[in-house]
Amino acid sequence: MPTHEITAASAGTWTLGDMTVNRIGFGAMRLTGGAAFDSDGTPSDRDRVIGVLRRAVELGVNHIDTAAFYFSRLRSANELINRALAPYPDDLVIATKVGPGRDPSGDWLPLARPDQLRGQVEENLRQLGRDHLDLVNLRQHGLDSIAEHFGALAELRDAGLIRHLGISNVRPQHLAQAQAIAPVVCVQNAYGIDKRLSEKTLRTCGEQGVAFVPFYSIAGDGRDAGGVADSEAIRAIARAHGATPAQVRIAWTLARGPHVLAIPGTGNPDHLVENVAAGALRLSADELASLD
Repeated sequence: MPTHEITAASAGTWTLGDMTVNRIGFGAMRLTGGAAFDSDGTPSDRDRVIGVLRRAVELGVNHIDTAAFYFSRLRSANELINRALAPYPDDLVIATKVGPGRDPSGDWLPLARPDQLRGQVEENLRQLGRDHLDLVNLRQHGLDSIAEHFGALAELRDAGLIRHLGISNVRPQHLAQAQAIAPVVCVQNAYGIDKRLSEKTLRTCGEQGVAFVPFYSIAGDGRDAGGVADSEAIRAIARAHGATPAQVRIAWTLARGPHVLAIPGTGNPDHLVENVAAGALRLSADELASLD
């Protein structure tokens, strides 16, 4: 499909609390590896990655998803965002997440305790060069109740360090637990054409006006290899529209509801343009049915 002059506004907008964002955003995880590497396995030029971030904003992206634990031995996603975009545009929403953590060698640490979350918030503030965070998602792992952790973030929100709160990697009951403490503006879960365990949560978010922000929606089950998972149905639709499988996956994601946001990430400037242009791709009812 043609990609020239198509901006993130083509997908429409959604409101996160009091912040309006285009439904096509940008995920920063792959800036530190995967798509940030060239075909021969060597790291891509740092300036190119910074250029991708600046180009994303030029194309109307005003919602960037990141985390302090997105880093490699060569680079940190938060620091790249700071270098590329500060001073930040007034309408740019930077969402980060806390809970998981990694030591300097990159090994994963146990899930943060509630009393450790302030340190993670301050780490994001420091790396991004901000005096507050627009949106912080509590990413949980294995908790039956997130109340104590979410309550700690709600206190930081009341203190002015955080503007809005979300939750990530959660089960349906976690949304109610969090909402009993403070407003939830978004839920981030793994979800895509071939990964639909969060279907109930997606529907609940739509009923309650909460944004649903799926991750791994493009890579699908091929995410570990850094590629795009596809099928014959996806390829056939892509051919019919002169599009790529990744664009079809993004269009399918956005078609799940007006409250669904897409955060495709890449370190490749050409793929960035294609991802943003996917916001203008409209799949027919028959095409959507074939993917279901």
